[in-house]
Amino acid sequence: MVVTPWDVRGKIDYERLIEQFGTQRIDENLRQQIYKHTGERHFMLDRELVYSHRDVDWLLKQYAKGEKFVIYTGRGPSGQVHLGHLVPWMFTKWLQDRFKVRLYFQLTNDEKFWFDEELKYDDVHRFTRENAIDLLALGFKPESTYLIDDIRHIDVLYELAVQVAKKVTFSTARAVYGFDNSMNIGGIFYPALQAVPAFLHSWIYGQNTPCLIPCAIDQDPHWRVTRDVADRLGFYKPASIQNKFVPGLGEGGKMSASDPMSAIFTTDSPRLAKKKIMNAFTGGQPSAEEQRRLGANPDVCSVFAYYKFVFVPSDQELAAIEKQCRGGEILCGECKQRLLPMVTNFLEQHQAARDEVRDRVDEYSAARLRDEIRR
Repeated sequence: MVVTPWDVRGKIDYERLIEQFGTQRIDENLRQQIYKHTGERHFMLDRELVYSHRDVDWLLKQYAKGEKFVIYTGRGPSGQVHLGHLVPWMFTKWLQDRFKVRLYFQLTNDEKFWFDEELKYDDVHRFTRENAIDLLALGFKPESTYLIDDIRHIDVLYELAVQVAKKVTFSTARAVYGFDNSMNIGGIFYPALQAVPAFLHSWIYGQNTPCLIPCAIDQDPHWRVTRDVADRLGFYKPASIQNKFVPGLGEGGKMSASDPMSAIFTTDSPRLAKKKIMNAFTGGQPSAEEQRRLGANPDVCSVFAYYKFVFVPSDQELAAIEKQCRGGEILCGECKQRLLPMVTNFLEQHQAARDEVRDRVDEYSAARLRDEIRR
């Protein structure tokens, strides 16, 4: 198993990652604390798809005292967006809507350009805009959502990044990220830029404000560096809440933008989505007769994972599908046919929403913060 902010390979052991990264499991007590404030449950929490955290209990105590927080998450725009990318964004939107807080969304085009030798500068700009469109198509509101384009908005980030960079030694960066002598100096500086949005609201408005970072578990090393410098800069350490990966359509591993057949992309046509789903790996038996007799294994099935992560929020409905699967009442081909209209309907609606927001991206721009900084 390899899990870093830039590379995820092998079978993921989520318990081991909690131990390795030093996060905490979200238990029922913490879930109930969250639900006390949100007024409703969320299936990603209940199913432990969002399963790990740092200091969310502290953040909720501050919130209960009347201290609002901000949310910070982002995307490294190195390719098109797939459904696995949408999962933490959907959860982020739920948090933003329920707590009524501001979101800073960082588009780390500089990171991707520095860390990917094959990525061209023009391509990273194109992906930045296209990825932003996918985010906004989920329904985020401009009055509470700020898109930070690292390259275009470097003036918003740089003054604070300089202060962060002074507190991060190369030995720390090397220990956390595994940098060696082949790393370009842009990549070495990047962790300072990644930290900035966690402190940006506090710095601009002159009042220490808690920050919550929803992200996939592989991104945790970034926040260890950020938390390490927070006290020395006079800011709260950011809290974070981590989700598991949506499995890829093949056997093992997560969805990958570099493997087009491993994932459903938001711009896929219904025909292409059907091809991918009908060829997806399942936990079925070698023959229909054996499956009727022995049942299948949804625990390793990519089709069932799509139900679980995105398309079947009802626990009762999901349990019924699982029972049919394990009991041999349904064959894998039939289960794929059941999933197919859910996926194609989602893609049609999402693509229509993309068209609606395509010309509105600038309404969400963090360039709006320039006036606040000048004050």
